[in-house]
Amino acid sequence: MRVFQKVVDEGGFAAAARALDLSPAAVTRLFGDLEQHLGARLMQRTTRKLALTEAGELYLLRVRAILNEIDDAEAAVGSSSQELNGTVHVLASPLLASYFLAPQIGKWRQRYPKVTLEIAIDPFPQSRVDEFDVTFMAVNEGYDANVVARPLATTEWIVCASPTYLQRAGTPQHPQDLQRHDYLKFPWQQGGGTSNRKLRLLPANGDGEPVEVEMPLALQSVSFDVLYRAALDGAGVAVLSRLLAERHLGSGDLVHLLPDWIFGRLTVFAAVPSRKLMPARTRAFLDFLCEWLPPQPPRMAGT
Repeated sequence: MRVFQKVVDEGGFAAAARALDLSPAAVTRLFGDLEQHLGARLMQRTTRKLALTEAGELYLLRVRAILNEIDDAEAAVGSSSQELNGTVHVLASPLLASYFLAPQIGKWRQRYPKVTLEIAIDPFPQSRVDEFDVTFMAVNEGYDANVVARPLATTEWIVCASPTYLQRAGTPQHPQDLQRHDYLKFPWQQGGGTSNRKLRLLPANGDGEPVEVEMPLALQSVSFDVLYRAALDGAGVAVLSRLLAERHLGSGDLVHLLPDWIFGRLTVFAAVPSRKLMPARTRAFLDFLCEWLPPQPPRMAGT
């Protein structure tokens, strides 16, 4: 089971062999033995790539849960939290992985040196909660899903641009002024196309009607990191998380535009599978993250 999981996670037999410190022949044999035992093909193998079959996808989901339970049983014999070991399998959107999780890994390693973090990336992680120990996602107000989740932080989507860009294009004073500005857009719905160039803004104080502005589209990406860096380099106007942009707003590298308007509010959630028992190492990881989060999330004036 561990070999099968590692082949999937590493994307190939040779990479799995290196990760497990086994020979490629041993990994291939064990994988074949598993398929023979199950009487089903778990993976389609071609010269270019490996792809899970439908049976393989179902088996992987159960295998991850089983191996997690085994790891939890082994960790339970430790005499203190300092002896936690194993792996925390994490899924996060690219921006949360880069700016929310990565800066804390060094501190985590100092406290729990025997616990490995394995972070997978997905711009739309909401549908994969059951596949990982913990899934970090930023969702808008009113998000409702049948998942067990712990809210970690709340912030706003705000409109930002760099001073360099504003010197060139001017500073908008009203939402309709954005019609003359380049839009660095995130496709807010998975699979969204480039046809919708409208930016919908809400009054920050909640009093009034939303305003829609059609903007020239300069860049679209499912990576907030790409949009974030493009905004810093003066490529246009972007909607960014205030919590993550705070440092650049404070330094003046970004300017908060139209402070009386927001795109929306979001909450960063840590979602866990619906199984009853949370692994001790996962609980320790969540508690650790909560230690350095701001006690009162930053809010915009008037909110």
